[in-house]
Amino acid sequence: MTENNTNDNNEAEGPAPERVVGTPKAGEGVVSGTSAAPESGHEGPYKASETHARPEEMQRRGEKIASVWFVLAFLGGIGFLASYFVFGPEAIADPQIAQYSNMLLGGTLTLAMFGIGAGMTVWARQVMPHYEVASPYDELPSDEQEKGSFGAFFMRSADESGFTKRPLMRRTLILAMLPLGLAPIVLLRDTGPLPGGKLKNTVWEPGLRMYVEGTHRAIRADDFEDDPNAMISALPAIDDEDHPHGISLDEQAKSVVLLIKIPEDEWEERMTEEIEGTDGVTRLNWTHNGIIAYSKICTHVGCPAALYERTTHRILCPCHQSTFDAANAAEVVFGPAHRPLPQLPISVDDEGYLIATGDFTQPPGPTFWDYAKD
Repeated sequence: MTENNTNDNNEAEGPAPERVVGTPKAGEGVVSGTSAAPESGHEGPYKASETHARPEEMQRRGEKIASVWFVLAFLGGIGFLASYFVFGPEAIADPQIAQYSNMLLGGTLTLAMFGIGAGMTVWARQVMPHYEVASPYDELPSDEQEKGSFGAFFMRSADESGFTKRPLMRRTLILAMLPLGLAPIVLLRDTGPLPGGKLKNTVWEPGLRMYVEGTHRAIRADDFEDDPNAMISALPAIDDEDHPHGISLDEQAKSVVLLIKIPEDEWEERMTEEIEGTDGVTRLNWTHNGIIAYSKICTHVGCPAALYERTTHRILCPCHQSTFDAANAAEVVFGPAHRPLPQLPISVDDEGYLIATGDFTQPPGPTFWDYAKD
């Protein structure tokens, strides 16, 4: 028995096996202080012989570094929420301000996410122990004893990871996660309020003059006299000092129109039909001396239908080639659009300037949820 014991000890003291990647360097201790310590004194989730703790000095340094990253993540999260409220929906209508808003939102969110990731990396590499674990495949499902031991295993893991023993790191991690936890709730603001009738109505009203798009020059009916097939893109004559072009981009997108001059002997059948909802009014009643106004916004997906073929009176949307017949109430003659361009009723005022006599009778732009296809 003595010789056998001696041989066993000699074999144990033989050449050390080659170090495996992820194992501690020579001289690093395990959680229990030494690999020869009895496993009964080790309370971690894995065996003491499989658990290699970091030096206490490294753990304390890692705790401080991870906490700094978590504080930076917290500041980034607060910055994200602040940036979201500083630039409201009206402010980001300006493309330049929208660019600044996107940069701040993206930058602060990146800082928040990167800070949490960097802190967790430092935590795992400098605070938590690392393991050499061999876990053979077990039969499924687990027996009742294994299921019952999961809670104890989880708590031992939390304690050994430093989450319960390192309050500075734990508190800064929770602090860093708070803004990101609130972000989805804050972003719910973008789901409302409901648009109501905003998509169906525009700023056009009786007596409102028209400007050539991109200018502040009012349009007279006489501007079409020299060209029997002229086409002008126009906007409501509004001079709002809060907007560079006198009208907000949202209103421009809904109210822009095409003014087209068509010889009166070239009107087609639908122009003489009575307009639904009116008392004997036809589409020709909404024109003036052969000038007709149609919404410029394609009823397919909202692109500008701004190409006009004078000889055939076709309005073409360049995005998906939807084609409308301007001489026949903007009926669809080709392409994916299934609804005509809405017509704007027009006339002239006492000074000969073109004016609107009302708003569109149908919602301008692409078909939306409560408009059924014919």
